[in-house]
Amino acid sequence: MSRGQTRRGVRTASAPEVRHDGRVRLFARFFRLVWGDDVPRPLRPVLAVQFCGSVAMSALWTYIGIWAIEKLDASSTAIGITFTCGALAATATGYLGGHLSDHLGRKPLILLGFGLESAFVLSYLAAGEKELLGLTLVVIASALGSLAQGADQALVADLVPEERHEQAYASVRVASNLGVTIGPVIGGLLLLGEDWQRLFLGVAIMAGLAFLVGLRFLPERGDYTPEGPPERGSFAVIVRDRPFLLFLLSGMLAYLVYVSYETVLPISAVDSHGLSPSTWGFLVIINPALVTFFQLRLTRRLEHVPAAPKLATAMLLMGFPFLLLSVNASIPIFALVIVVFVIGEMLWVPTSQGIAARLAPADVRGAYMGAFSSTAGFAFAIGPLTGLALRDTAGDTAVWTFFAAASLVAALTGALAVRFAVRRGDEEPEPLPA
Repeated sequence: MSRGQTRRGVRTASAPEVRHDGRVRLFARFFRLVWGDDVPRPLRPVLAVQFCGSVAMSALWTYIGIWAIEKLDASSTAIGITFTCGALAATATGYLGGHLSDHLGRKPLILLGFGLESAFVLSYLAAGEKELLGLTLVVIASALGSLAQGADQALVADLVPEERHEQAYASVRVASNLGVTIGPVIGGLLLLGEDWQRLFLGVAIMAGLAFLVGLRFLPERGDYTPEGPPERGSFAVIVRDRPFLLFLLSGMLAYLVYVSYETVLPISAVDSHGLSPSTWGFLVIINPALVTFFQLRLTRRLEHVPAAPKLATAMLLMGFPFLLLSVNASIPIFALVIVVFVIGEMLWVPTSQGIAARLAPADVRGAYMGAFSSTAGFAFAIGPLTGLALRDTAGDTAVWTFFAAASLVAALTGALAVRFAVRRGDEEPEPLPA
């Protein structure tokens, strides 16, 4: 009797197969817990690529500032200028990548982005202790990192029908969030013994894995991909599209508020209110935990709510809770602020991406999504400088008032952009349902 068979000749699972089946079932349960059972099959390769890429890039960018200080002996000012220049470069390449994807296809641009990142990370090994060279490489890497963003977001809209856009973008965000949660841990393990060469090699391999997964599984086109390349210039279309320009302003202000959460809030918590870094570390994990397990549930529960009020509510939930810290900055209040902010963030991200996709004419969808993703780079370029400079000169209360006001303007401009797009009779961009 052969191994794995019964006396009746019926094949049974051998011990390794049992363990393999157990791992498969465990993964399936986790997938259903996070994403549910109704993720469209064409979208799943996008989730896989997004997850792999997020793991790689978060493993790198979490520690790149430390590398600049320890290995390049760069000053804080030099690093701040470098990050600002990198964010501005990413603003340009975000639009460029989306524009090119309209002509060359989404998949080639996504593969180009991850392929260049995988190879370029190795250039850090050649920087040695040369400050100018190392910081220049950081700026170039920032630009390359945004090359695929417009194509990636446009591909989502190519794969699913319009009524599923918000859920699809929420699914992709959860994959990215999981990657951002895991990446810094892997990066920390690679950095044991402060072995920077091992970190850069590891990140190159992980980015290469994202490239290979995309090469093997990403579709060339979706059911909703335009039949052919555009026959008009995307930039001219965008600059004449006033509702979309208004929506870009809303997106930039929204990202300013988001930047304040990522950069100003932890500094205020530790420096102004005496929280220890370890305490802040425990508080900040509230964000990824809520996003991982509740992003899709919240999106599905509120999918019937019109876009304009949902976007406006999201903005107010993100910006106004900061004002509580001027009254009470205890640990429970910090936790409350984070929870309310994350609820707003979970409303904002898929709603805004869905609106951008609907506003975009199909033939230049990549350029529109690239332009919208570029608002993040612009906000990251000016947000930390603005917030921290205002904190130094006027104090924390002035900072929170500024970002609350920014969220209010983001809410108004975003809602107006949606309403204007509905009321106009143009066919381009496609009108939104109110």
